Amino acid sequence: LKVIAIDEQLRVIYEDNVHFDKDLPEFKTQGGVYIHGDRLTVTSPVLMWVKALDMILEKMKSSGFNFSQVRALSGAGQQHGSVYWKKGSIQTLNNASSELPLHQSLKACFSVSNSPIWMDSSTASQCSALEKAVGGAQHLASITGSRAYERFTGNQIAKMYSQNPEVYMQTERISLVSSFAASLFLGVYAPIDYSDGSGMNLLQIWEKVWSVPCLNACAPGLEEKLGCPVPSHSVLGPISPYYSQRYGFSPDCKIVAFTGDNPASLAGMRLQEGDIAISLGTSDTLFLWIQEPTPALEGHILCNPVDSQTYMALLCFKNGSLMRERIRDGCASGSWVEFSKALSSTVAGNNGNLGFYFDVVEITPEAVGIHRFNRDNQKVVSDFPKEVEIRALIEGQFMAKRIHAEKLGYKVSKYDEKA
Repeated sequence: LKVIAIDEQLRVIYEDNVHFDKDLPEFKTQGGVYIHGDRLTVTSPVLMWVKALDMILEKMKSSGFNFSQVRALSGAGQQHGSVYWKKGSIQTLNNASSELPLHQSLKACFSVSNSPIWMDSSTASQCSALEKAVGGAQHLASITGSRAYERFTGNQIAKMYSQNPEVYMQTERISLVSSFAASLFLGVYAPIDYSDGSGMNLLQIWEKVWSVPCLNACAPGLEEKLGCPVPSHSVLGPISPYYSQRYGFSPDCKIVAFTGDNPASLAGMRLQEGDIAISLGTSDTLFLWIQEPTPALEGHILCNPVDSQTYMALLCFKNGSLMRERIRDGCASGSWVEFSKALSSTVAGNNGNLGFYFDVVEITPEAVGIHRFNRDNQKVVSDFPKEVEIRALIEGQFMAKRIHAEKLGYKVSKYDEKA
């Protein structure tokens, strides 16, 4: 859990973090999560998140941070995680005693103590059922922006309902991680924002309302448990009196809707129409601002957090830097300097030599293995020369990003092509 405070000139005046494994060892998480015995189910304890918030605010208080100067706060949460509030919890949340840390007041408020998160992939049967219920994967993508994904919240709710219907019936509100965190500051249930809500397989991304066929396919009475979605930049209301009394926040401090981590990246990088951003991580993520999306079976279309009339596209490529590092180790003695020299020594287009490199099953597209083609479009089994291999990898990865972005409606302008 991270906190950052900025002034009106966007200067950073405070930052800190709480590390779940190290600072909250009593929860016994690894990487902040529990990986269950089936290796598919992955959860995080809800109370760990609440306790982390208590801890970070206490750290700020003891450092002398002046909470009374905070005019507004907002946040971002990992996408796709979900939190299940037990019936009657809103009263507890609304009336929490400022004498107690929040995690003590809320310890009996959750009908599910371990929240499913984005790493979970245990809902294959629910995904199939949802796609079938609405007329197929492409039709679901056309409604919600994505085909059914195992980590998406609608499928997680469907699993919970099918396995524990009584727990579902005891649940009065289902939050995303982002709206859950906002609820802690508001003292009432915060609405889900359009942008994070687009990662649930439940929101009609065009009309910005819940899709009744999708809701009905997942669980009964679900709309009431989700509340009405709102634009991602909505001011939700003033901070809960709990924080004024315990930490000295001004009662006028505004809570702005929280959103998902991916939408927050688009907002934080100040992308505008036509812009594209690529995160070169273990997995590569590509996201872009898009006016007229065409939802496809690969990739995701989300509502744009900055402008509710436009969209953002998101593509994830699992074989990112791990693949680049493997080729670097094999072809450039483990040195990025040597890797860069080899890349520079070859010409753009690689004389027609091209490769697709997937050590693990790729997300976009679903493929695996090393596939090399020469200038005559013949498949080559043996390795390319080292410098050709390096350029084939880089060009193959980036051409794939462009092709899949264009499939989702991204247009490369004539100006860009000249450049």
